Amino acid sequence: MVGAAIGQILPLAVGVALSPVPIIAVALMLMSQRARLNGPLFVIGWLIGLAVIGVVVLAVAGPGDASSHGKPATWVNVLKLVLGLLLLLVAVRQWHGRPRPGHEVEAPKWMGSIERFTPGKAFGAGPVLSGANPKNLLLAIGAAAAIAQTGIGSGDQAIAYVVFALIATVGVATPVVCSLLSATGRSGSWAACATGWASTTRSLWL
Repeated sequence: MVGAAIGQILPLAVGVALSPVPIIAVALMLMSQRARLNGPLFVIGWLIGLAVIGVVVLAVAGPGDASSHGKPATWVNVLKLVLGLLLLLVAVRQWHGRPRPGHEVEAPKWMGSIERFTPGKAFGAGPVLSGANPKNLLLAIGAAAAIAQTGIGSGDQAIAYVVFALIATVGVATPVVCSLLSATGRSGSWAACATGWASTTRSLWL
């Protein structure tokens, strides 16, 4: 049953992992003087943000009987429908806000200060970009609800959500690991590549 739950949340986890803005944020942190400290702290904060969402949703879903007679409860189906509609609205907003041909993509103003982030700010940015980001928030809630509706035990639910969180963290954790393994502790070339990639995909992702 755990395998079935993991199978349901894999696409959602990949959707979170491929969010370009968090990847750009961590890449810029890795270009700072505090790269070896800020990078790992950001990833820890990111995981905490995802963990809070999972704990809250699974705690609410337990008493609410997310699974009834082996089938998803009605309220879970309604929740998934609402989440789908919200994701559609997010996609429409992003589509209408996409850069027009011939116009340069402007990076968010807060990105200009990332290289000067203190360790505390780097840690705080993690949960903000994982749990407060609208798309990631909706995907994480959807993943937790999908796990709850399988009717598996709380221990197995926790395992399935941990798998979701780990896969969802691959996008931001990979450059941090590469930076820590590098001789200089910097990942400037990777960051430049990631910046270009995220700029071209802003119209599709948050």
